[in-house]
Amino acid sequence: MAGISSLGIGSGVLSSDLVDQLVAAERKPTENRLSRQTQQTEALLSAYGKLRSAVTEMRLPMRQLSAPDNLKAFSASSSNEDIAVSVDSTKASRGTYNVDVTSLASAQALASQTVFADRDATSVGQGKMTLTVGDKVTSITVDSSNDTLQGLANAINDSDAGVSAGVIDTGSGYQLVLSADETGTANAVSIAVSGDNVGTDTDNDGLSRFAFNSSMDAGAGLTETIAATDAVMSVNGVTVTRSSNTFENVIDGLTFDISAVGQSTIKVKQDLGAVSDRVQGFVDKFNGLQGTIDSLAGFNAEAGVGGLLNGDSTVRNIQSQMRQILTRVVPGLENASVRSLADVGITTNFETGGLEFDRSKFEEQLKNNPDDVTALFAEQGRTTDGQVEFVRSGTATEPGKYDINVTQAATPGSLTGGTALAATFDITDTNDEMTLQVNGDTSVSLKLTQGAGLTQQQVLDDIQAQLDSNNALNAAGTNVQVGVDSAGMLTFTSSTYGKDSSVTLTSAENGATFGLDTNTSTSGLDVAGTIDGRTAEGDGQVLFLGSGNGGASGLQVRILGDQTGSRGSITFIEGVAERTVNLVTNVVGADGAIESRTDSLNRELEQIQESRVRLEEGITSYRERLVAQFSAADSLISQLNSTRDYVTQQLAALAPQNNRDN
Repeated sequence: MAGISSLGIGSGVLSSDLVDQLVAAERKPTENRLSRQTQQTEALLSAYGKLRSAVTEMRLPMRQLSAPDNLKAFSASSSNEDIAVSVDSTKASRGTYNVDVTSLASAQALASQTVFADRDATSVGQGKMTLTVGDKVTSITVDSSNDTLQGLANAINDSDAGVSAGVIDTGSGYQLVLSADETGTANAVSIAVSGDNVGTDTDNDGLSRFAFNSSMDAGAGLTETIAATDAVMSVNGVTVTRSSNTFENVIDGLTFDISAVGQSTIKVKQDLGAVSDRVQGFVDKFNGLQGTIDSLAGFNAEAGVGGLLNGDSTVRNIQSQMRQILTRVVPGLENASVRSLADVGITTNFETGGLEFDRSKFEEQLKNNPDDVTALFAEQGRTTDGQVEFVRSGTATEPGKYDINVTQAATPGSLTGGTALAATFDITDTNDEMTLQVNGDTSVSLKLTQGAGLTQQQVLDDIQAQLDSNNALNAAGTNVQVGVDSAGMLTFTSSTYGKDSSVTLTSAENGATFGLDTNTSTSGLDVAGTIDGRTAEGDGQVLFLGSGNGGASGLQVRILGDQTGSRGSITFIEGVAERTVNLVTNVVGADGAIESRTDSLNRELEQIQESRVRLEEGITSYRERLVAQFSAADSLISQLNSTRDYVTQQLAALAPQNNRDN
């Protein structure tokens, strides 16, 4: 060291090398101990990391099995590839269906009958065009800025009217072509012209050359080159019509995509193999966990050596809780056909601690007792009232039986006319339009089919058809039902329940025709009642308990019908998979056993590091003491050596004189 490079000069013994040796000897025992502690702690951290990974691997397959829908796997096949079918296992059921497609949906196409000499220079006329596509009405102004064929096409495309426009070069001139963006008769196009600066709005001159409706005379306005058509097919002899070539909600859980007319046989069957694969995935992950535990905490009797986590309480607790879940009879299934995993072919190999899976036994039970197998793995609520449905549980919901009582049934919002509806109607352009506001934020425009002497049922059917195909309602995921009440009043009723449900009349041409010149709008009500004797909250038809309400906390049920009073009870069953997911989440979570042990080990590493710092401080102080002591001793020895040398010299000087005296 720089400060003690001259150490030992006086003595020849107390050198800096000796200091280094003494310091190293002082450091070694403590440093070796801290290194052993660091190595052991890091090894434990690595072991717990492997354990955490193996436990976490259990979560995905068990989460899949904890969802009831994943235990109802279905597959669907079609004998005709032009009639494709997809299946939603949450809604599908077994069955065979004969499908006959007789018509495909097409989008309406129109073309101008006039051929124009130039697309960018020839005037087309100025004024206002009103495009109606389904229930969407869009106005376009044609003036000097866009008074050409291309300008008109651009204005239509920029308006987002539900129609696309283009200009075609025929070789002998230019024509405007239009096509509806969506297929089906509900998206047919009509175009009205007003303020035409050339002639009149209907003389087929100027801008009126681009007018169109289905009742126009041939040779006037635009011509229809492709008619709007609906897709039509029959399912087991029942005719079904849709605006597009995709058929949804015809059969629960099935969606048809058709590309050609023809026939097909659709078969829907339960895909037992798919569910078995999910169960096999759980078994494999559990056995992987067991293998990890054996390697980390097992004991080799022959070698007399245990794993790093042998005897560890955290590992023992995880194994104990896991075995308790996987081997118990699920509460609520004591009297069912399927009560435990062993009943569906999942048993424990007591030599290895792993699971064995009998697929054939599982698939037989799933086929014969699907409801019990679902409850074995997933959560399930079994109600005694057929009009009470289990929706979901909460994290604090405990298995058990809970009574349900309804004090107020949920109701939908509605609109009722003020006078009775007539028996027959003359629908003209003076009374064929009305606009409703549904659930506060959805505007619905209706344009009734004109005709004389229409019966009440014909008018109701026309209104209902327009409501069913209304784009705004479909986009909002709701619907409105039209009808006549016991007093003969016209009614509109939202399909949505609860306080946010409503139907109001925004406008109506000659509303007296339908008894709507005076009307009453009634908002819906949320369901109210109790679950397990505790006051529950209502959201539409869903009755639920918040946290802090005992074992039923978080439980949600849907109350159908309008009956109040006792609505029976619900038995909540928490299956093996659901409980395993909760266990895994608790074990590997922020407050879990593994995280707690890992935090403790990390603190030990911090303490070891602090000990190393203190060791270095102590060694530095020790070295400084040695250097000081050696320096003092070396100085003293140097002085003694100097004295010795002086005495020796003096004695040597006296020696010759003594010799002369003799």
